[in-house]
Amino acid sequence: MKGRFRVRFIDTRPLRGSRPFRDLWIGTSISQLGGQTANVAVLAQVWDLTGSPVGTGAIGLATGLPIVLFGLLGGTLADTVDRRAVVRATTAGQLLAAAGLCAQALADNRNVLLLLALVALGTSCSALGAPARRTFPVRLLPGDQVAAGLALTNVSFQAAMLAGPAMAGLIIARWDFPAAYATQAAAMAVSMLAVIRLPAMPPEGGGTAGGRRRPERGGWRVVLGRPTLRGSLATDLSATLLAMPIALFPLVNEIRFGGNPQTLGLFLSAVAVGGITAGLLSGTVTRWRRSGLVQLSAAGIWGLALACFGLAGPLWAALGCLAVAGAADTVSVVTRSALVQLETPDAYRGRVSSVEHVIGVAGPELGNFRGGLLASVTSAPFALVFGGLSAALAIAAVAATNGPLRGYRTPSASASAKPAAPEVTVTAG
Repeated sequence: MKGRFRVRFIDTRPLRGSRPFRDLWIGTSISQLGGQTANVAVLAQVWDLTGSPVGTGAIGLATGLPIVLFGLLGGTLADTVDRRAVVRATTAGQLLAAAGLCAQALADNRNVLLLLALVALGTSCSALGAPARRTFPVRLLPGDQVAAGLALTNVSFQAAMLAGPAMAGLIIARWDFPAAYATQAAAMAVSMLAVIRLPAMPPEGGGTAGGRRRPERGGWRVVLGRPTLRGSLATDLSATLLAMPIALFPLVNEIRFGGNPQTLGLFLSAVAVGGITAGLLSGTVTRWRRSGLVQLSAAGIWGLALACFGLAGPLWAALGCLAVAGAADTVSVVTRSALVQLETPDAYRGRVSSVEHVIGVAGPELGNFRGGLLASVTSAPFALVFGGLSAALAIAAVAATNGPLRGYRTPSASASAKPAAPEVTVTAG
């Protein structure tokens, strides 16, 4: 990097320069807020129906399996037909599922299987459309603004995580479950309007017939054959699989802070506050072209911060460690997402995005499961410290063995954002 280090606020050029991206961002932000509201309502309603942690645990099954099954299928679909059409159809499916949730709550449904089936329907539609949706920023923005666009999307997601549960609590307390699900349905309707306004985005490369194309074979070969993609996804998997802390929050709260539910809420809020802060200052890193090195560094800081959380005694120190972890996670996610989209030829973006989506969702879930198992035979502090240090070491190993990822540079403003050939050009620094 040349020149002095400068702290920059979030780069808003994507919102100012691209109306389609602005429409997409507004619709996505509102739908994320509605989704967080519905998530709390589902958790509360399942607990109301079952009074069992097994019942609330089944929510993870109803969401995790559709993500794995339909996420990968959605990647192939995104490389076969117009991606805008895919997202239109799947968003309509999510709207239908939200309306179904509202209807069952109005009917005072007492069947938890019906509730979980509607959750699975909405998740299936979301997973099917996620790979196509992930390709939108790189098609709507210049190459040097893709990371900034993803940072803006991440900020809205972190804000929804922070505000959504609080809003859900107020809505449920005053108007009960139907109002919470109606909020999600209204949010999905806004998202649908935003998607309708987007330009057509058929996959590039190859001929089409009747709006369909036969996707080139080798989506997995692109991931495994390109060191930058392989290393970036391995970095993310190492960070989440080995160091995910959420499942350990209740146990840490119990043994160190007396099980106060307000403290447990502070743990979750601290991660979100760190993420939002990093997002608001993301202009500092989204303009750095050494995004591979940025991702590796941020992922390593995530692991170390969670190891420190396992050792922290005072509440202020614990919350500080979680805020640092949340900030590092935001930087890692933004740089990884931009790198994956920019390094993947458009003909393969749907399938590579589906791999990224599954890793990004399944990794944390498996990481929470791993952390819970380890804590059950040792202790929560040991599981956090061991997991955080293991993640940092695994990421260091990726950095040491993957020179192309360490030296990767994002395209300059004058460079093309769309790789046209199957070979990767890497500038080592």
